[in-house]
Amino acid sequence: MEQIKMLEEQVLSANWYTLKKYSYEILKKNGKWEKQSREVYDRGNGAVILLYNIDKKTVILTRQFRLPSYVNGNEQGFLIEACAGLLDQDRPEEAIRRETEEETGYRVDKVKKIFEAYMSPGSVSEILHFFIAEYSASMKVNEGGGVEHEQEDIEVLEIHFLKALDMVESGEIRDAKTILLLQYVKIKEIFS
Repeated sequence: MEQIKMLEEQVLSANWYTLKKYSYEILKKNGKWEKQSREVYDRGNGAVILLYNIDKKTVILTRQFRLPSYVNGNEQGFLIEACAGLLDQDRPEEAIRRETEEETGYRVDKVKKIFEAYMSPGSVSEILHFFIAEYSASMKVNEGGGVEHEQEDIEVLEIHFLKALDMVESGEIRDAKTILLLQYVKIKEIFS
């Protein structure tokens, strides 16, 4: 049985990404149709990866400026995060390998997809593909730091896994995708 009737789609902004306003009718639990409208920000789908080293018990994270966090009270505007990026029409596995090399300088061949998640489904259409992969010093092919034409200026961090968990608790790591990946590694006891 149909529960949603799309009525109208209006582009509000197509600058950096696309912001649209949708009008629709939704069938409520009481059996009545209700007209609603919502704005949806479409930036494309993405992928994120946590690189880990079993022997050293470390993870690779990045640090970069995030304007939305700055305007929402993050005084410095920098966040510590797992490496991530948009798919850009690539398959998730291809995209995360590309992003890993661009941002961290590590070339990984074997990536393991662990799940997919909507990070902010009330307003953003993006679905994020989550990966983990082992890394070693021999996989380092460049310094990383991002791509200049994308205005990236990324610091690469190698952090002991237990310290990274402490950084979540202390608020030094506040990025949801990174927290989910660190918790996954903890729950799956990858370092035990």
